[in-house]
Amino acid sequence: MSAELDLLYTDVEEALRESVRSVLTKRCTPDTVTGVYDSGNTTDAGLWRLLGGELGLAALLISEDNGGAGASAREAAVVLEELGRFVAPVPFLTSAVIATTVAAQLNAVELLGELASGEKTAALALPFTASAAGFTTAVLASESGELTGTVTSVAGAISADVLIVPAMRGAELELVLVAAASVRITPVTSLDMTRQIADVELTGATGMPLARGAAASDAVQAGLEVGAALLASEQLGVAEWCLTSTVEYLGVRKQFGRVVGGFQALKHRLADLYVMVESARAAARYAAAAVAAGDPDSALAASLAQAYCSEVAVFAAEECIQLHGGIGMTWEHPAHLHLKRAKASQLGLGTPGAHRRRLAELSDLPAV
Repeated sequence: MSAELDLLYTDVEEALRESVRSVLTKRCTPDTVTGVYDSGNTTDAGLWRLLGGELGLAALLISEDNGGAGASAREAAVVLEELGRFVAPVPFLTSAVIATTVAAQLNAVELLGELASGEKTAALALPFTASAAGFTTAVLASESGELTGTVTSVAGAISADVLIVPAMRGAELELVLVAAASVRITPVTSLDMTRQIADVELTGATGMPLARGAAASDAVQAGLEVGAALLASEQLGVAEWCLTSTVEYLGVRKQFGRVVGGFQALKHRLADLYVMVESARAAARYAAAAVAAGDPDSALAASLAQAYCSEVAVFAAEECIQLHGGIGMTWEHPAHLHLKRAKASQLGLGTPGAHRRRLAELSDLPAV
């Protein structure tokens, strides 16, 4: 780890957190999020207009020259902590982080301007399980530019206006910008309906070429790597909510005339969970700070954060439900929303096992 990386939150980051939390507290209640499962709307368009457009979150990772805020991964990480805490159904990760990073790598000025203003949202047309350690595409591009193939399990495609499609033109990877309205997008019933995946049928579609060869591969890898690094902060937000809400509940719940939180066995479980959450915070902050600073160890930091934070989020959500007892298993309590987000995100942008293998490769550790 580089000596100059500061993992503490700055005053600017804390101010950003308060702004985002204030909006989400009013506009993203548990009832609102639970309603996503019944309404068929997988994103809250009004909430995203407020966050992405009016609050300017869509422009965070876009340079000022391209109409953005010129912020860094550190600020985006703070936003994702809050979005994870509220399980907000908005396309910040898929559009404002992953797709925006790809576009920024390619200096796609027009697209960046549209994303920065909040006029459009974008999605990278790869399975949500794809990782920087290795990705493939089943889409082919003919010499005339016509695409053929289907991409399954794409996150963010349902609400996207445009898709950045990796396709093989001969032996080279090409990135093509395709209007979402010109392709067939089939929603898939997902564990986490606040980030519903979809299958994208591209046969017959055409679009605007953005890059080919090494430039295209590097851009996709950067998008997946930054996405993985910052997804860890969202997972931290999920885990932190689970810990906080569980401590609050056990502090008022009584059994046999005593506050349940006073039982020694439960104190030990909460203490262990607290240590895990704070360790996850260190890993997530390291990943965000490394990406923001362009640190040579940013790839290692991203895989380290994903390998650890994804499992902590799932464990915290499971403990939350169990320690809440019967009420934690009801539809009315928001614990199930956090478990679904944690479990689905555990597979996103590379499984913990895939990131551990990548960690071994980056650290030159021999395979067992």
